[in-house]
Amino acid sequence: MEKKRILFVSQEITPFLPKTELSHTARKLPQGIQDAGKEIRVFTPKFGGINERRHQLHEVIRLSGMNLIIDDKDHPLIIKVASIPTARMQVYFIDNEEYFKRKNTVTEEDGSMFADNDERSMFFCRGVLETVKKLGWQPDVIHCHGWMASLMPLYIKKNYNKDPHFADTKVVVSLYDNGFQTPWDSRFADKLAFEGFESDVTDGVKDPSYFNVMQTVLKFADGVTVGSEVLDENSVKLFEEAACIKLSYSPEEQQVKALSEFFDRVIEDEVLA
Repeated sequence: MEKKRILFVSQEITPFLPKTELSHTARKLPQGIQDAGKEIRVFTPKFGGINERRHQLHEVIRLSGMNLIIDDKDHPLIIKVASIPTARMQVYFIDNEEYFKRKNTVTEEDGSMFADNDERSMFFCRGVLETVKKLGWQPDVIHCHGWMASLMPLYIKKNYNKDPHFADTKVVVSLYDNGFQTPWDSRFADKLAFEGFESDVTDGVKDPSYFNVMQTVLKFADGVTVGSEVLDENSVKLFEEAACIKLSYSPEEQQVKALSEFFDRVIEDEVLA
């Protein structure tokens, strides 16, 4: 039987960034899922705070070189890669000087959110999908960790939905206790409309608060899981009201088994449909 292919897309991964609940989970789960017999790929943004020399990142020239248009502006896509030897795992990095060169990940020095985080999320998600196409690797499931990866269901179901490369791809979103407090740029819906998204998407994010963005995202997700042991009230509501297949929080020692079985359920739903 052919191995199922799982694409992990995470806002952060340790050891490239400091250990947090999200970065630790995004590091351990792919390794565990790979050991459980599935094929994996892992993508994350190449934030400026990641030490390229220490972690031995290098550019993948054959994958780099295209431009992505975000809000009617060209942005070069650069792909880098590094290995985690202890995990027998490669990590691909989405890079762009304008969006990811800055030292901090998602906030200014004063703690305020970067004003272009919406565009950074758009560029990241599209960059992952374009790179996966270039790799010729068709994922059965895309598993998204962190809000910067959260737009993936919109792209798969509404923007890349006629692309045969992703015809059978399912998308799972994990909810963490790390939502953005400041709404995204007020023009976010217009930026999505420019990319061809219709009112069934854009109407829900005209007020682009974290809750509204995630509520819209989950309408197009095939599965949702809980990544944090404790969620805020809004995230609990998002989980409870989601109309897709759900997986509640599992203790770390049980996460791999629970998630591997959950992926099988999400994939099989396609067969049963």
